[in-house]
Amino acid sequence: MAVTLRDFMSSGDVLTIEPSATLGDAARALRKRDVGAAVVVEGGAVVGIFTERDLLRAIADSRHPDVGQVQSYMTADPVTLPPDHSPSEAAQIMSERRFRHIPVMDGDELVGIVSIRDLMSAGLRIGSAEAHMGTDFP
Repeated sequence: MAVTLRDFMSSGDVLTIEPSATLGDAARALRKRDVGAAVVVEGGAVVGIFTERDLLRAIADSRHPDVGQVQSYMTADPVTLPPDHSPSEAAQIMSERRFRHIPVMDGDELVGIVSIRDLMSAGLRIGSAEAHMGTDFP
């Protein structure tokens, strides 16, 4: 059985926000959920991703949290992957593109989000299991 993103992604209640949300609202939502990213959704469609790094850029630009909007700092049209995608390929994409979160889409439906932390955990678990079986982690 092949290991896929489905095995490691956070699913269910993925934090979503609207592009018109204020930076303050986004920051409070990230803190309340203790996550590093929110998927930006408009009219049911994924239009972006907003992360802690985006919030830091907004602060560096002296944007007031109750005036600045998520849409000004989000990454529009983010890379998305299907749930059956390879975790190692997802990690490679994150490394090459220098980001830490990828929304997971099943067709047009947001079904999860995967973080670099999730994928590090995947590598450790796979490596440990394969070590016990006497094989090397690829």
